[in-house]
Amino acid sequence: MKPLARTLLLFFFIGSLAMTLRSGIQIANNPTLSPIIDRSAAELVALTDRMMAREATPARLDALITARLVETPRNWVALQALAGVAEEQGQPLPAAYAQAWEEDSGVMAMSGDCLACIWDIRTCSLSTALICKAPILLTPVEDLRGVVKAGADYSMGQPVDQLDLGLSVLGLGATAALVATGGTSATVKAGTATIRLARGMGRLSPALTTRMAAAVTDGIRWADLPKVRGTDDAVALLRADALRPLADTVTDLGRVAEAAGPVPALHLLPLVDDAVDARRLARASEALGARTVSRAEVLGKSRLLRATIRISDTAIGLIVGLVGAMMSFAMMLAGLVQTMMIRALRRAARVT
Repeated sequence: MKPLARTLLLFFFIGSLAMTLRSGIQIANNPTLSPIIDRSAAELVALTDRMMAREATPARLDALITARLVETPRNWVALQALAGVAEEQGQPLPAAYAQAWEEDSGVMAMSGDCLACIWDIRTCSLSTALICKAPILLTPVEDLRGVVKAGADYSMGQPVDQLDLGLSVLGLGATAALVATGGTSATVKAGTATIRLARGMGRLSPALTTRMAAAVTDGIRWADLPKVRGTDDAVALLRADALRPLADTVTDLGRVAEAAGPVPALHLLPLVDDAVDARRLARASEALGARTVSRAEVLGKSRLLRATIRISDTAIGLIVGLVGAMMSFAMMLAGLVQTMMIRALRRAARVT
């Protein structure tokens, strides 16, 4: 019986090792064969629906809404997203919700908030930022102002706001190319405006701010900065290869703004710390649309962004083969040790 078991274990070990080697060779020889792949939009929607059914309990929704209601200023992007989930479930909203909405949505309150937002972007809420400040930031005037200011600061030896400069140059490039290329440039422009708004409102993560500023350091022809007098001069400052990571991130955040909406994009931007986060959030937004905010509120950043990817079949085969080979080897080794111990005990018994 033991020889048969050892033979079976040996065959199992060889088969598992062969599966592991085959999957590993496939991944190594095919650059497009990644062990981690993106979920399709349909897969992402189905998965997040199941996650919401499990996590969005009445008690959790009530706690999330109550926590948002006590914030100053109130975040109505998040509140309305959570209220939508509660209404889908037939759950009544807290009494304080209607009262808070009445307080915040008054015409006079909005007028005062809008004037304050235009004067100082740091006073903007998510809603007033879109209504009052975004139209200004979506024009080439703001981008050209950023480049000219950076040139003046550079000439006088003053610190240059590198991130604002990079966004301005990308924005001018996108605006200049808009007539020729259409949607792609519009996406970049939406991304630069969203990032500039988020930064002014303190909604840009420190990690993303640092990474973007670093990309600008090598992506701008600094010696030519004081010579900028117009759009064409500003676009000529670009070092395309060095600015590619920044441009990709800006484009992905523009995709978020287009898919989920400009104000929801401002709400979601603090979730982004690097280019990987930006790409995954863009994919989630394009699949989920307006529901991206409610998913982010209930599930959190980690689970939402992880839901956009899955392990490929090849990687699963590699893992299964590796685990199988390790288990079979361990069992073979255990059997060998057991046999050696039994033989040693028998010899000791004969001696005594």
